[in-house]
Amino acid sequence: MTRVCAQGTFDVLHPGHVHYLEEARSMGDTLHVIVARSENVTHKPDPILDGRQRRDVVGALDAVDEARLGHPEDIFVPIEDIDPDVIALGHDQHHDRDRIAGALDDRGIDCEVRRCSGRSPTYDAELLSTQAIIDRIIAERN
Repeated sequence: MTRVCAQGTFDVLHPGHVHYLEEARSMGDTLHVIVARSENVTHKPDPILDGRQRRDVVGALDAVDEARLGHPEDIFVPIEDIDPDVIALGHDQHHDRDRIAGALDDRGIDCEVRRCSGRSPTYDAELLSTQAIIDRIIAERN
């Protein structure tokens, strides 16, 4: 059985997230998703939604076998617990594939790191980014 691990913030879930998780799921038999804790999101604005809510929404997707919150201090703790065969990175995630692979090797975690494809909008008004959704809400509600 091939275990796949995906991770992300998943704030304001949108079709791009669904594409990522469905593609990640296609890489194996089970998909485990690590949802970043709000305090660990440092590369973009703070999430709008609470971590538990984001985890619950991600966990409700058909492609996801298990969703959990990340560790408060060490991102590799849940990865060690899951012991994945594949880590699937989102197409636009800030993680460097080679650095992740090196850190996994340093910890004795034997798994492949793959980058998923992006999803193009299927119609002009489709929004595939949390920030674009937030910007649209602000523009429409002001």
